[in-house]
Amino acid sequence: MINSLTSLRGVTIVSTICALLVGGSTVWLWMASNADWRDHREQAYVAGIALYHALQNGSEAPAGLVISTLSQADQSFATTGNYQQISDAPSAARITNVPIFVDGNTTRSGVRSGTGAGALLSLAILSPDLVYSLADINRRDGQSAAETTGEVLRLLASFCSDPVVIARVSDAPWQRIDGASIWGCDAAPTDRRLPAALFAIISTGILLTLGLNLSSDFTRFANQLRNRRRVGGPARYDIRGPQELRDIVDAVNVHLEAERAQLEGRAAVLSGVSHDLGTPATRLRLRAALIDDADLRKKLEADIDSMTGMIESVLTYTRSEMNVEAPRKLSLNALVEAVVANYQDMGRAVTFREAKDVIIRGGTSVFTSRQGRTVMMGDRQITITGRPIALERAIGNLVDNALKYGRRATVALEADAECVAIIVEDEGSGNSAKDIEALMEPYTRGNNTATIEGYGLGLTIVATIAKLHGGSLAFEDTTTGVCARLIIQRS
Repeated sequence: MINSLTSLRGVTIVSTICALLVGGSTVWLWMASNADWRDHREQAYVAGIALYHALQNGSEAPAGLVISTLSQADQSFATTGNYQQISDAPSAARITNVPIFVDGNTTRSGVRSGTGAGALLSLAILSPDLVYSLADINRRDGQSAAETTGEVLRLLASFCSDPVVIARVSDAPWQRIDGASIWGCDAAPTDRRLPAALFAIISTGILLTLGLNLSSDFTRFANQLRNRRRVGGPARYDIRGPQELRDIVDAVNVHLEAERAQLEGRAAVLSGVSHDLGTPATRLRLRAALIDDADLRKKLEADIDSMTGMIESVLTYTRSEMNVEAPRKLSLNALVEAVVANYQDMGRAVTFREAKDVIIRGGTSVFTSRQGRTVMMGDRQITITGRPIALERAIGNLVDNALKYGRRATVALEADAECVAIIVEDEGSGNSAKDIEALMEPYTRGNNTATIEGYGLGLTIVATIAKLHGGSLAFEDTTTGVCARLIIQRS
């Protein structure tokens, strides 16, 4: 059972059942509360009809209502409309006058103010909380005064308030109606609609959180797997989550182990070949030195150098694929300047161009429609997380490529909050960016292979190193030649 609950299928079944239970419980609580309130208001309506007849006939008041005649002083206040002066009237009472006529009308023009002169029944409601809206009283054609009185009490029972109600039939004395057990707050049924809504919202939030957590497990693993080579991911993954995700992780671990074994086997074979060829290559050099024909000797030595260089380049490419170097924080400015200085020490035409200040536009805010601006200084230090040896090799390959196809190379840096671009521009190259991009395929060389050394893996190694750092390698044409952009992620 535990395993089934940790699988997507088990979570889906349990979530569906819980959703049905929550929905059913919410609907039941809501409808039960509506029914209780409907019964409560209906009881008030029936009591109102009985009250009307009791006031008209002087009979006994219905259950839950107490009718008492106001004192002489309160009679004077009520007759003159000074209801706030009546004994036990709420402080700062809000008064609602309800004149009821024989036909049940409560809105006849000219009789809604004062004491309701001309009305068969006049009601004055003194509430500490609110003024009752007479527009909420239900009306229909042919409605009797008793029914209208019932609707007034239904309106009183619809709100949680403890009003003081006084009434007078025609010119009879004013009487007080005590009906707290009919329309008072204590008589109102428990309203379970708000708890039901909160219960539904909380339950929905829990189910959504559960679903989002399951989704985040897959997303987290996908991000870790996507950035595995760039950040030096683990040899194996141990991800907690649903059973389906663990099955996927196990399959990925098996694949990574097979891939790693394949790369290690390839590197071991190439290393063995390189080592084994060292001895016969040395013997070939010694024997070539004994050849009297200088041209033949040079050709043999060139073939030996080409053979060993090709093996070394393949080993370099394999090492970059294996991602053996651990990433660490480094200053890219210092690394690039050191590479350029090494070429300058050898008398090569390589220069470093300082970056220019960059103005970055910000977004608009709710307080102003103008965009803010930030200046990024060109001489700022650029810190990244990367592999210094691999990056040094990549920059060197780009510089060598620029010197092979052009007269000089210029190196620069461009950076923003997310990426850094290492730019290498050549001068006087007869190739286009499209021609250079074609050389990124392994063992692909340009048309002038007779005059330029290489084995067709330089740009392939650079592209591999760029991918290890979450970036890419691209070329673009400039007015002087071709510009290579090695883009890497900053973290």
